[in-house]
Amino acid sequence: MATIKEIAALAGVSRGTVDRVLNHRGAVHPDTARKIEEIARNLDYRPNRAGLVLAAQKKKLKLGVILFSPENPFYIDVLAGVTEKAQELAGYNCTVSVKQIASRVEAQLAAIDCLLAEGVSGIAMAPFNDERIRERIDVLYSQGIPVVTLNTDIEHSRRIAYVGSHYTRSGATAAGLLRLMTHGQVHVGIITGSSNILCHTERIAGFCKALEPYQDNIHIADIVEVHDDEIESYEKTGQLLTMHPEINALYFAAGGVYGGCRSVTAAGRQGQIRILAYDKVPTTMELVKQDVISAVICQQPRLQGSMPLSLLFTYLTTGELPEKEHNYVAVDIRIRENIS
Repeated sequence: MATIKEIAALAGVSRGTVDRVLNHRGAVHPDTARKIEEIARNLDYRPNRAGLVLAAQKKKLKLGVILFSPENPFYIDVLAGVTEKAQELAGYNCTVSVKQIASRVEAQLAAIDCLLAEGVSGIAMAPFNDERIRERIDVLYSQGIPVVTLNTDIEHSRRIAYVGSHYTRSGATAAGLLRLMTHGQVHVGIITGSSNILCHTERIAGFCKALEPYQDNIHIADIVEVHDDEIESYEKTGQLLTMHPEINALYFAAGGVYGGCRSVTAAGRQGQIRILAYDKVPTTMELVKQDVISAVICQQPRLQGSMPLSLLFTYLTTGELPEKEHNYVAVDIRIRENIS
């Protein structure tokens, strides 16, 4: 098996230069980098994983995690997955720093700056689908700091991988459940988090697309944004039901489920409205047991917390990109009979 020393001799450069190229660390002249990569391919170079992990222990890697608001109960389980993986990585002298932010792009940019000041080598984040975030991810990649997105993705960025649901398919699944659970004329109100978060818009797109063949009897009454806030959801769901008394189904495409369902109950509409939501958080589970919510679609939140850190650690210690760019979690449908 070829070694870095042999590649350096053939390329006429130092071993440090070869290491920077093969492990994507630091700037090397493009022509030199291409020459080194070509020699490595011809020699079928493979990194010594055990040695690289030992080297990582000496380097004291630090990874950053950026999640949305702690007020969204879904992220409790995501954070549990992060914590479990962080405890495992601690054995390799790798630490993890977590930031939970308000629902603003500026807060996310500030969190990135804070993690950089702490000296992180890679970042796992749930990104806003915003050009400023996209540009920052691209800059981070050029600086040798990889990003793995989790729970929601960002289009056309240089993040190295995504871990989370296939949201278009998830929205289509919700549409299929609605068809099975309703009959006659159905008027649906959609309650979402933010049009600036890709997973929310993709869920709605998948939901609406799957219902197109059935638009003679299933109609979208309106879409409201509640920014994953329970109080805002309570108020806007109440307004939605007042403005559209014909609504007999609600689709919660994001957080704010508890507040929205409380509004349904306060309006005396419990049992009259079929409700679909996401994630097996405690308040949602209780509402399913009470027959307020008809079904929830779950998305392996602990895996969404742990896998990005695994992918980052592997990349930073071996230089190998994740095997898959899109790492989709399983779709798990829960109803009253299997919610526990």
